[in-house]
Amino acid sequence: MTRSLVLHDWVVAAIAMAAGLAAALLLRVVLKWLGKHALRTRWTGDDVIVDALRTIAPWAATIAGTAVSASALPLTGRVAGIVDHTLTALLVLIITFTAARVIAGLVQSLAQSRTGVAGSATIFVNITRVVVVAMGVLVALESVGISIAPLLTALGVGGLAVALALQDTLANLFAGVHILASKTVQPGDYIRLSSGEEGYVVDINWRNTVVRNLSNNLVIIPNGRLARTNMTNYARPEQELTVLVQVGVGYDSDLEHVERVTLEVVDGVMAEVAGALPGHEAAVRFHTFADSRINFTVVLGVGEFSDQYRIKHEFIKRLHRRYRAEGISIPAPARTVSLQQDDAGAPAPAPLSPTAFPHQREASPTDVASLPDSPGILR
Repeated sequence: MTRSLVLHDWVVAAIAMAAGLAAALLLRVVLKWLGKHALRTRWTGDDVIVDALRTIAPWAATIAGTAVSASALPLTGRVAGIVDHTLTALLVLIITFTAARVIAGLVQSLAQSRTGVAGSATIFVNITRVVVVAMGVLVALESVGISIAPLLTALGVGGLAVALALQDTLANLFAGVHILASKTVQPGDYIRLSSGEEGYVVDINWRNTVVRNLSNNLVIIPNGRLARTNMTNYARPEQELTVLVQVGVGYDSDLEHVERVTLEVVDGVMAEVAGALPGHEAAVRFHTFADSRINFTVVLGVGEFSDQYRIKHEFIKRLHRRYRAEGISIPAPARTVSLQQDDAGAPAPAPLSPTAFPHQREASPTDVASLPDSPGILR
């Protein structure tokens, strides 16, 4: 302290601190009003920006008021330097965490707008947040006079040991980045693995891919395994797909009539059932002379994978009802089994040989004579 404190110093410091707090409250009220208007827009990025400003702006005003208040006091050079470095580091940290939230929110908003689902690829969000926070912490350390060069050297040496210890985790991380970068799988796609797991991709994070199956259960698949396995993506290159339904009619049916009626039913289903493709060109293809009927395939169009169950359900009901009205039969396979038994011509059973029962032998006269007297034994 170069001189003693006087009342004027305290008054100026108090006014500066009060001005900073008043500015912080005013900014919070204004940004709250802007946040309500941002909710009315379609773009979610403005919501993220306003929400971040609601955090950083009041804190920045408070820190600015504190800095002005400290400069009004007759502090020594050492104390003034400590206060200045502390406030600078605090401001850098606030800006860093706010920037990390803003950038991560914008990345998530971009991913959501491209995938069209509530969940998104949080792996990019997490990587972005970690990178921004790490850079901000390094800048904050440098601002308080701590050299970051030795720290970077230590992190470089220790990073090798960490990489060796976390091989599986890093493999899943880079596998997830590769999957998203190659666009083979995106959140919202319906996939089926060669091992049998299938469902909608909900999220791809730094370690796992989360899949929600049709029974509304979550299946957790490591990214490394997803990158190595054979997989069918029913949403690529487009979500619309065709579904094949097998049908059969009797040999006495008029196939031209059967084709015409079936196509009418397909057109009705495509136009009236939700999830069908109204512009789909109906197709019927006869292909097999079976044992009791002529089989053919009906090609239906659906908007996405899970719609096929509803489309097939409605199509089979309408086709069965229409066939009954038109007198078209769908015969079931029949088998006739005939059993024939001829007692007169049946071969007589062969006599048993003495070797058929190896543990028995013929009774000798001595054995018979040794038997006790009994009414059932003839002498």
